[in-house]
Amino acid sequence: MSWNFETDSEFKKELNWIEDFVRDEIEPIDHIVADYGFDLNDPVRKALIPPLQDEVRKRKLWACHLGPNLGGPGYGQVKLALMNEILGKSKCAPIVFGCQAPDSGNAEILAHYGSPRLKEKYLEPLINNEVVSCYSMTEPEGGSDPTQFNTTATRDGDDWVINGAKWFSSHARFAEFNIVLAKTDPDAEPHKRMSMFVVPAGTPGLENVRDVRVFGHHENEGTHAYLRYNDVRIPADHLLGGEGDGFAVAQTRLGGGRIHHAMRTVGLVRKALDQMCERALSRHTQGERLADKQMVQEMLADSWIQLEQFRLLVLQTAWKIDKFDDYRVVRRDIAAVKAAMPKVLLDVSGRALQLHGSLGASDEMPFGEMIMESYRMGLADGATEIHKITVAKQTLRGHQAAPGLFPTGHLPALKAAAFERFGPIIAEAQK
Repeated sequence: MSWNFETDSEFKKELNWIEDFVRDEIEPIDHIVADYGFDLNDPVRKALIPPLQDEVRKRKLWACHLGPNLGGPGYGQVKLALMNEILGKSKCAPIVFGCQAPDSGNAEILAHYGSPRLKEKYLEPLINNEVVSCYSMTEPEGGSDPTQFNTTATRDGDDWVINGAKWFSSHARFAEFNIVLAKTDPDAEPHKRMSMFVVPAGTPGLENVRDVRVFGHHENEGTHAYLRYNDVRIPADHLLGGEGDGFAVAQTRLGGGRIHHAMRTVGLVRKALDQMCERALSRHTQGERLADKQMVQEMLADSWIQLEQFRLLVLQTAWKIDKFDDYRVVRRDIAAVKAAMPKVLLDVSGRALQLHGSLGASDEMPFGEMIMESYRMGLADGATEIHKITVAKQTLRGHQAAPGLFPTGHLPALKAAAFERFGPIIAEAQK
């Protein structure tokens, strides 16, 4: 097996442009544009975001997660990883480049499973960022086990009628439509009970109980809605895929969503490490720089090692997705990336906070928000513990129990077997 870690020269030029563009043009507006740029009606957002999006389109870097059939360049996951680790340094960069969650995953769902009518009404505007969308899956009682979800969708003539409650439905107050997971056959096997639907914003019965803020995020208002669906009636063709295909439809977006979160987290961790290095070289105590203190050097070394290990795991997983073109084949890899991501972000941002002292613990530096983001990443798209279970189960599939009383690595038995095999040769050699 051969490995190549080089990036082709033409794409390297694009990466250099992206690096400069994000640093010089997008990161400054992170401090001005509210709600990560998702409020399309915000006049400040209207003035600042679209001109930057036009620049990205001119470079043919818009919506790079999409294939050519959907207007994207079809770069593949490795190139996406190299791009996203730059975009991850900025809050507004994903929306400037047309690859923001949950819209990116929702576009994939519509492309694969939407009826012609749904694609015409929602897919193209979503890809062009003329609208934003909401993914309404999690429930107050369901947690990481969607088989426990209680929201129902019942067929009534030419319509579906949806009832239930959804929690943490991202960007619902900005969204043109929600993609909703609901139970359609409670008596089917657990993973065939659910179906996925498009619910247009403003449909009678769709109630926003309240918008919830993420602790530590600087939001004008909450952007994660607690929703109730009260006899919400939608046309039959607003079903995505077939009845009972809800879990399969969800995996279309969740596999990609998890690896893309990890790609962007690489950039966020690197930002924390860069700020650690700057601080260590800038501050003096007891007659020398922080950078000359061995315990600080250990913090820097541990952070760099963790970042590089995580980055290589992300890139290898991206490479496997490109190679096999099947998220099921790389299920363990994606689960491992998802499980590793929160700890890397927590550890490095925590060390960065420590090196910055009381300033680091204030809201004048970003480390508190990064630490809170690490906990959110440990919950989004499935809790860390669930993904570790997946990694363990997938790993065990390649092994089997020992055939006898002792392990196959039992040294006395191995030694005895070796002497039995080579005994005649040893006896002859010792004559």
